Amino acid sequence: MSSRANSPFQLAVCAEMVFLDLPFVERVKRIHEAGFAVEIWDWTQKDIDALAATGARFTSMTGYISGNLLDDDQIEKLLETAEISIEIAQRLNCPSLNLHGTGLDSQGLPVKPVTEVTGAMWIKAYQTLCAIAKLGERHQKVFLLENLNTLVDHPATPFAKARDTLTLISAVNSPWLKMNLDLYHAQIGEGNLIELIRESAHFIGEIQVADVPGRKEPGTGEINYPAIAHALYETGYRGVVGMEAWASGDSSVAIERFQQAFAVRL
Repeated sequence: MSSRANSPFQLAVCAEMVFLDLPFVERVKRIHEAGFAVEIWDWTQKDIDALAATGARFTSMTGYISGNLLDDDQIEKLLETAEISIEIAQRLNCPSLNLHGTGLDSQGLPVKPVTEVTGAMWIKAYQTLCAIAKLGERHQKVFLLENLNTLVDHPATPFAKARDTLTLISAVNSPWLKMNLDLYHAQIGEGNLIELIRESAHFIGEIQVADVPGRKEPGTGEINYPAIAHALYETGYRGVVGMEAWASGDSSVAIERFQQAFAVRL
């Protein structure tokens, strides 16, 4: 199966969430053999040489180990570990590195919960992201700021909504800092996805998808992903669309459904 033959987008699959009965490197091989690019999360627990040897095309990975956007000592850690992550991205020939509004633990919960975002926090986050963009420019890597949802998966995460990330990204206004617009999270927290895509189009570096409820592949829930694909196409977007979703059953069937959802029929 070839994603390029059937979709105008660069289709990728998150290896953390499919083929769970296989060792991680084998998951990457299966995704690659199916014709998709690969996305990974925390690289610190992975055999980077083995991943590189698969021949897979990696489109994004977590771009930090620790730190956040707001606290001076944590900002220093964020920048330091982002630079280390860039070295790994270079070994994998991965163009994009993913960030969140704060550091997340192994359960996806914020290491330092924030219940109220103040004006001073917005300014500090903007300044930190300016520094991140400069780091990306220096190494020719794009950092992506991902929106999350606080109702189901990531409570007390600052700058979680897609319109929050859009505000920050547009303020920095650098080609080395883009949005990772996660439509699963946006549907839970905001809705109105097609209008959100149109508003954000100029600042999108990647789209991530899963259906709602359940965070499974497109076609298992309430989001009309063929309509989403058409709207994305109309904006001129031709970049990465990553399936960051659990398989509802067989993983091969799940990624085929994902491919079908993003085969734009004009």
